[in-house]
Amino acid sequence: MRDDLVALPVVEIEVSRLSSAYSPRTSGEDPEHVETLLSAEGDLPPILVHRPTMQVIDGLHRLKAARLRGDSKILARLVDGTESDAFVLAVEANIRHGLPLSLTDRKHAAVQIIGTHPQWSDRRVASVTGISAGTVADLRRRGGENGNEARIGRDGRIRPVDGSEGRRLAAELIRSDPGLSLRQVAKQVGISPETVRDVRGRLERGESPTPDGSRRLQAKPQPLRWTEPDFGRVVDRDRLAMLERLKADPALRLTETGRTLLRMFAMHSIDGQEWGRVLHNVPPHLCSTVAGFAREHARVWAEFADRLDNRASDLAAG
Repeated sequence: MRDDLVALPVVEIEVSRLSSAYSPRTSGEDPEHVETLLSAEGDLPPILVHRPTMQVIDGLHRLKAARLRGDSKILARLVDGTESDAFVLAVEANIRHGLPLSLTDRKHAAVQIIGTHPQWSDRRVASVTGISAGTVADLRRRGGENGNEARIGRDGRIRPVDGSEGRRLAAELIRSDPGLSLRQVAKQVGISPETVRDVRGRLERGESPTPDGSRRLQAKPQPLRWTEPDFGRVVDRDRLAMLERLKADPALRLTETGRTLLRMFAMHSIDGQEWGRVLHNVPPHLCSTVAGFAREHARVWAEFADRLDNRASDLAAG
């Protein structure tokens, strides 16, 4: 259960006041699971209840067990909000613990959430229901939902549904300056680094930057103006000096994870001549494979950097 829900106070509620209309389980309670709860020793965890309607959000089987035992009251946490948001909480809770929802139930839940939260992105709906974003998109299409011009993602950011314009701008930027990183292009254009990666790959294969099948560009694609990178600038004096300061910091130098991080930084802090030597000695038949590994490691480092930035912002705000 989410930390903010766990922090809610636990109260006793009369069993007779509760109902289970919000349950995403189309088949109702599972008798075997109820039997397991009946045989459990000690108190069961508090259920989650929507205060305005007294509908059970999470704890359908616990409520059933309490009724079979003849209990008049049950421990619960109360949440406020709309009925549609309460259903979302019910789905989230039932895919993360206890008896998991069936695939059919998760798809039914996704259809309902698409209807009540049409502004949510496919990925956000998928993260709640425990199915893939592709499956959510398929359910959305089957339901004839045209969608909004923009949707809200899992991170709360609003993104356009039609990303063709962003892809076109990214393609132009990549052609004009092939040396830009994925994150630099993404920041300037306003799309994700993964989308930029896809655009770059399509251009290298001579395809359209938009995912309209494998259709080739009608005109001969403009070649990427690749120039030999100046590896001499990869490690500058300021960064080398910063690395030395990090090596001297006891918070890193005297901890196992800190020493691991320092070794990782040191491995990437080779001079330009060494970078060039490594580049030109990669066997031709492994160039694409090594390039893929390099891009994946770059993606991991970028994600690592973003999470550190977020952590720094949270600490500053706190």
